[in-house]
Amino acid sequence: MRVDLLSREYPPEVYGGAGVHVEYLARELRHLTDVRVRCFGAPRREEGVRAYSVPGGLAEANAALQVLGVDLEMAAGCAGADVVHSHTWYANFAGHVAKMLYGVPHVMTTHSLEPLRPWKAEQLGGGYVLSSWAERTALQSADAIVAVSEGMRRDVLTAYPEIAPERVQVIHNGIDTEEYAPSRGTEVLSRHGIDPARPYVVFVGRITRQKGLVHLLHAARSFDPDAQLVLCAGAPDTPEIAAEVTALVEELSAKREGVIWISEMLPRPEVVQILTHATVFVCPSVYEPMGIVNLEAMACETAVVATATGGIPEVVADGSTGLLVPIDQARDGEPRDPGRFAADLAERVNALLGDRARAEEMGRAGRRRAIDHFSWRRIAERTHELYATLTGS
Repeated sequence: MRVDLLSREYPPEVYGGAGVHVEYLARELRHLTDVRVRCFGAPRREEGVRAYSVPGGLAEANAALQVLGVDLEMAAGCAGADVVHSHTWYANFAGHVAKMLYGVPHVMTTHSLEPLRPWKAEQLGGGYVLSSWAERTALQSADAIVAVSEGMRRDVLTAYPEIAPERVQVIHNGIDTEEYAPSRGTEVLSRHGIDPARPYVVFVGRITRQKGLVHLLHAARSFDPDAQLVLCAGAPDTPEIAAEVTALVEELSAKREGVIWISEMLPRPEVVQILTHATVFVCPSVYEPMGIVNLEAMACETAVVATATGGIPEVVADGSTGLLVPIDQARDGEPRDPGRFAADLAERVNALLGDRARAEEMGRAGRRRAIDHFSWRRIAERTHELYATLTGS
């Protein structure tokens, strides 16, 4: 059986959880079947991986229209596949077209949903209508839909009530607990100006409304003044949110010491070391279908403070591997009371900053949970079993 995985992201161009998912899923599936990866961006040297760039005639087009152009070329490359498996709206249309062209099953993994990300209109303008159409069209006709959490499954069935529940099954995201494991060195910390002798809170993620960085920066005004705040945050969605975050970081830095902003994309071993030595990892997302980054922190034996939204409660065991922050969300996903959310976030972060022994025990429990429940090998096996039900092989 030949499976073509379709994704915007694939190493070394990985920006979020979907890219991480495809990377490790492909690695483990190769032990079970013939896998081809089709992705966006610069040419890849890896065997069985083909990257596609924006067609020349669309160089000046709306970003969403450029995506659809890439999708058509990806679909053309799927000739000969037995199954096509797309990830995120960026590749869903490619999977849908390949299904129609070649009569093969189309599997979709939902890492997020366009109706639940209205702030994308700020980034894409009229292209948000196109991205929403591409996702909806592909979902309605996909042969199987994979949700990365029970929360994501509920979101799919709520946002798209016409989809039969039996077509949507949960296969969680995973974590490589050999690659994400405690790193005892401190040279990366020193290079980035992080004092390993002082406690610190760390955020790792893109600068987007979804990740809630603005709320974290408001909450940080009330963090224990002895703690450092390390922001591994880059790739802003828009100039507007980039400017907003920059202003908030500058304001915070003027009032407290130890605010460290690392805006470049760090190599994975460096992120692992920064996660390992943090007292608390914080995930203030307002939308997070699963949240692989929480698993990454847990695997590095770091306590987590995260929003109780989406699939996060399925990953972070409240009171055991970290603390969850309640959120009363408006229709756009943002907290109805941003001040309350920021205060609750700060309260839970400070609770762990003030009790290092508890934070360390949560970190150890988090690694045990990551190992016991989120193996990529098992996730690949379940995905392969799904393919077999669709192809009869």
